[in-house]
Amino acid sequence: MIGSQIRSVDRSRVIRTALVACSLLATASGLPAEEIKSPPLPLFQTHAPASIPGTLFICGGGTLPPALIDRFFEFGGGENARVVIVTTASTLAGTKELEDKFDPWMARPHKSIDFFHARNRAEADSPEFCRKLDMATAIWFSGGDQNLLTTAYLGTHAWKQFHAVLKRHGVVGGTSAGAAIMSHTMIAGGRNEPIISEGFGFLPGTIIDQHFRKRDREGRLKQAVHLHPGHVGIGIDESTALIVRGRSMEAIGESDVTLYLAPSPHRDEMKAYLRHGEKDDLIKLTRAAIDRTRKDLQLAQRRIPEVKEGTLVIVGGGATPQAAVDKFLAAAGGKDAPIIVVSNAWGDDPPEEQKVCGWLKTAGANNVRQLHTRDQKELSQPDLLAWLKEARGVWFTGGVQWRLVDAYLDTPIQKLFQDVLHRGGVIGGTSAGASIQGEYLVRGNPARQEDMMAEGYDRGFCFLPGAAIDQQFHERDRLGDMSSLKKKLPHLVGIGIDESTALIVHGTTMEVVGQNQVSIFDRESDSTAASDYEVVKAGQKYDFKQQRLMDQVAVEAALIK
Repeated sequence: MIGSQIRSVDRSRVIRTALVACSLLATASGLPAEEIKSPPLPLFQTHAPASIPGTLFICGGGTLPPALIDRFFEFGGGENARVVIVTTASTLAGTKELEDKFDPWMARPHKSIDFFHARNRAEADSPEFCRKLDMATAIWFSGGDQNLLTTAYLGTHAWKQFHAVLKRHGVVGGTSAGAAIMSHTMIAGGRNEPIISEGFGFLPGTIIDQHFRKRDREGRLKQAVHLHPGHVGIGIDESTALIVRGRSMEAIGESDVTLYLAPSPHRDEMKAYLRHGEKDDLIKLTRAAIDRTRKDLQLAQRRIPEVKEGTLVIVGGGATPQAAVDKFLAAAGGKDAPIIVVSNAWGDDPPEEQKVCGWLKTAGANNVRQLHTRDQKELSQPDLLAWLKEARGVWFTGGVQWRLVDAYLDTPIQKLFQDVLHRGGVIGGTSAGASIQGEYLVRGNPARQEDMMAEGYDRGFCFLPGAAIDQQFHERDRLGDMSSLKKKLPHLVGIGIDESTALIVHGTTMEVVGQNQVSIFDRESDSTAASDYEVVKAGQKYDFKQQRLMDQVAVEAALIK
């Protein structure tokens, strides 16, 4: 545990140290003390950030290989690049001596290269002074002292223009101090104990340290993450860059990028390395970091799968059995019941309504509406909320399950889905729309769908608590995957559904309809049974509470009598 590895830090002392540092910076920079922003209290990250709209090019310091500079120009537009180099972090800012060091940059094809240094916050807040930022396609922050950058620019017009470059899909990069300012929670200094202040916030949910191995800063980064629960620690070596585009994080250069998650009561610390050309997923990591702070996720407890109110219809992919369609419509309240089809699993853009709602209308449903939100603003539309509050049925299409997580997990919409069950309605889905209904989400990794477990994307919507649901089970030879998952997480009930097969779940009873079968991994880890799973065929029922087929329960009850 991190508490035993690293000496605990008095948070108030860290803050006081940072305030003293800011006062010293005010004197050194000639800025009035009232213009210095005090560092915020330690932050508690609670929401995963959205994808980065442009490109972040974050270098760990030291000598930058020419190939890295070439990539930066490439992201900035190549021969059409309009580059602005912000030199404020350096003690040589505004001098020809510093500008001459960028002569190799001038030799590369470009549209323009300008140097930018505000001598006070009045200049940084002046649209006229910042005019060269208006058309920039690339911003570069040189090395030096990151506190000089935040003191000069944080909250000013220049700071807003830096962010505007990213929003219009340009590139924002920096090295050393120019890397530290990329996160919102910023390491402002400190040899062993980190001094925390506020950075520019280009990469929220992270804490970045640089010169990582060269200056042996692993302990400092770990302490910073320990003090700020829910953040991902990123340590970047010299002559190395981390490129962040959308949700993708890629390391390039001569060394590594270190990724770190603090331990929690239910997970060990995570330390991973990205080597040249290797990638990871930003949102997956930040979700994992946040989940490690959640007390409700810290104890793995066995729960009997049960739908206390309403009904679930869970289809294993392929053709949806007619019996499942009939039971879904009946549980919703008939053909005039308001039904919503959620299509986010298909992709970013909504498919044609006929493709996802047509089959229900063909079956006779008269009141069907498609739901496919693309951003957080759409989640609070009054018309949408009103419709969800009246819905008697919700259907999740197939696709990839992580898109459903990104769209709805931990949002008010997820609760409105659950409310459909509370008022006696029905929730159904197929393929990805089947897996999402369990408590534990399998195959949620945005990078590798074949992975059964992916921290950060391992929570489903929990319509069926205590369960992990996989689909297209025998068709894709997934029995071994579920068996392995059950051994790692024995408190879960594993459910593998074949194609053209469905479960109808109410209470603790599961009925199988369709053409094939369902495999139930519900045995205790010390079971002496010949097989570690039970096969339930179409027409049979299984009781999760009794952990056996219903006909077996009936026979045993008769024998007792």
